[in-house]
Amino acid sequence: MIVFDNVTLTYKGAARPVLKGISLTIPDGQAVLVCGASGAGKTTLTRLINGLATHFDQATVQGSVAVDGSDVLIAPLCQTGRVVGNVFQNPRSQFFCVDVESEVAFGCENMGMPADEVRRRVERTARQMALGDIMGKSIFGLSGGQKQRVACASVDAMGPRVFVLDEPSSNFDPPTIGMLRQVIERWRQMGRSVVVAEHRLAWLRDVCDRVVVVDGGRIAWDGPMDDFVALGDGFRIAHGLRPLSPDALGGGERPCPPPTAGSDVLELRNFRYSYGHACPALDVPYLSLPARRVVAVIGENGAGKSTFSACLCGLMRRFGGEVLLGGERLRPRQLLKRCYLVMQDVNHQLFCESVEEEVRLGMDPSREADVSRILGELGLRGLEERHPLSLSGGQRQRVAIASALLAGKDILVFDEPTSGQDLRNMLATARLIRSLEDRASVFVVTHDRDFVRACCSHVMRMERGAVRETYAIDAAGRRRLDAFFGTCWK
Repeated sequence: MIVFDNVTLTYKGAARPVLKGISLTIPDGQAVLVCGASGAGKTTLTRLINGLATHFDQATVQGSVAVDGSDVLIAPLCQTGRVVGNVFQNPRSQFFCVDVESEVAFGCENMGMPADEVRRRVERTARQMALGDIMGKSIFGLSGGQKQRVACASVDAMGPRVFVLDEPSSNFDPPTIGMLRQVIERWRQMGRSVVVAEHRLAWLRDVCDRVVVVDGGRIAWDGPMDDFVALGDGFRIAHGLRPLSPDALGGGERPCPPPTAGSDVLELRNFRYSYGHACPALDVPYLSLPARRVVAVIGENGAGKSTFSACLCGLMRRFGGEVLLGGERLRPRQLLKRCYLVMQDVNHQLFCESVEEEVRLGMDPSREADVSRILGELGLRGLEERHPLSLSGGQRQRVAIASALLAGKDILVFDEPTSGQDLRNMLATARLIRSLEDRASVFVVTHDRDFVRACCSHVMRMERGAVRETYAIDAAGRRRLDAFFGTCWK
């Protein structure tokens, strides 16, 4: 059982509390969805449950938080870690090993379990979470979604009494979300408490018993999932939440003339890359796409989407394919100059001491007048003097997106740009990316159907390193898109 008793939390140096007067009881065997707009306090609430808010963040807390009868605000983290299992928004932050099997076993070994018991748990978890295809692989060679699966598996193997998941679906494809639904249901049946902080709500509709809406650091609504569904998407949108229906936000059908030739076309020839395995990670003999459009790149985890992105931007040394934009062949060095990639983990590309410096780094001088507008639309105004690494994960993502939008490049690639973004920021990002049409060729690697509907004109679906189909998002294309994402919606 988890019990919050009149909890108010203030971070060191902050002018006002992040959480205010939170009282909440979560019994054993209950799965709770915690949702709210960015900055509402969702992640802070989860970091109280696992003890990190006081022991790691050094926040000041009034009130008490008890988990399984223990006061986690003062209990040693080594004690709380035996009771509470955590899956963080960025799985890289919780990895300790270099291969998948060792990572899944690490938590159990750290708790001093006998070797036979560790092996039994690792085998059970690998089977139940369908890790057979990646068990022998290096962590560094996995896609973002595969890393998230490993993080979930490492926690599952330890068998804690409480599971805390922060944005677990951010990098997941539809089949993996289906697997995670089954895992959460198994945890519930075992009598475990499950707390999920999430922006994408639809996949949890038949998973969670209860919903807690956090707004401005307070609990704005708390009740059964059935009652939350009955409130309607108007209530959810008003509170900055994603809708449950894919049609609630509108959009999706965008008639667009097919590519013909010359300046209307971006061509890929002999687009191949291998990491040294027998099966190539990327194999696209020929592909023609409309230039100066927004193309969604979709596919299951490990399909080759991120490899495609890196090759398109000229970042892979052994890559030898050709890119022709408007009939002009772009060599690897030219690709580096004319492309911009916003990575899945943006921490790798934030270099400056302030947000202002970061978004101006590499900026096209002709975009000077757009700086203030883009910062405002992405919710970054007022943060110009902050160090980028002092921001939240969603804010860092938006800083990198702002840099890309101001760079003035011919080809822009966004790898999971809505990871950790609430409704308002997702829609703001979609509007800005859509405004690039007719100026740049844009590729958006994503598992976010709301985002595809809001800003993309075409879809490119990948499978096992190959492009299986491309289509415009007209009426027929929308049906194909919905079919691919269908397992996320009930």
